[in-house]
Amino acid sequence: MRIRPDVELASLTDLGMQREQNEDNFLYLEPEDDEDFANKGRLLLVADGMGGHKGGEVASGIAAAALREAFLTADAEDAKTVLLRGFSEAQRQIVARGSETDDLTGMGTTCTAVILRNGELTFGHIGDSRLYLLRSGILTQLTEDHTLVHQLVKGGALSKDEAQSFEQKNVLTAALGMRTDEVAADFSEAPLLLEPGDTLIVSSDGLHGLIGDDEIAKTADSMTPNEACRVLLNLAIERGGPDNITVQILRVLKVKR
Repeated sequence: MRIRPDVELASLTDLGMQREQNEDNFLYLEPEDDEDFANKGRLLLVADGMGGHKGGEVASGIAAAALREAFLTADAEDAKTVLLRGFSEAQRQIVARGSETDDLTGMGTTCTAVILRNGELTFGHIGDSRLYLLRSGILTQLTEDHTLVHQLVKGGALSKDEAQSFEQKNVLTAALGMRTDEVAADFSEAPLLLEPGDTLIVSSDGLHGLIGDDEIAKTADSMTPNEACRVLLNLAIERGGPDNITVQILRVLKVKR
């Protein structure tokens, strides 16, 4: 896998302490050809699957493959259009595959996908995986969790403290595979201009469900991406690791527009 020297990247995934299989999938991709890279940029994503004996693993794998194909076959499309096409195809394939066998019925997956192109960030997102931007020591969550508990907090029915112990805190309100006419995903309104030193963190809830934003910020800001990934993953495991854990950290070293 080629990683050009204008970024630093680290990626880790782990089964956790209580799961029998890893239903998370992650992907990082840069085209080998420099002209192709200039046109398409780079893709990174995290998908956290759920449903059935093997359904979660299958669903997250389908999502990763569909976004990869959309990215590689992009032809003079803007990044948001590429992501829209990839999410739509992932939805179609997951629903179709889930209807083939009882083992896969009801499977689905979260997906947070990012395209970095010409110094700009564009994302697509569904579920409760997250994309963070760490800039000058300040951590900003760029995605919004599609969960029941987040809706209740946003609507004022729960406080943030009450949300921590809410019994249904992991109930998703949107995911790829949910049978709706349209994919209920969020996409960037406009590309975000990146700056040298910016750090991106993409994680499944097996990580950020156990580690606070202040801890993520402090760790990612003070370490290399490789060190930070390892420390954060180990911390999630030390805190019980009840879910699969996946994290990708990318630091922008240079920006070329």
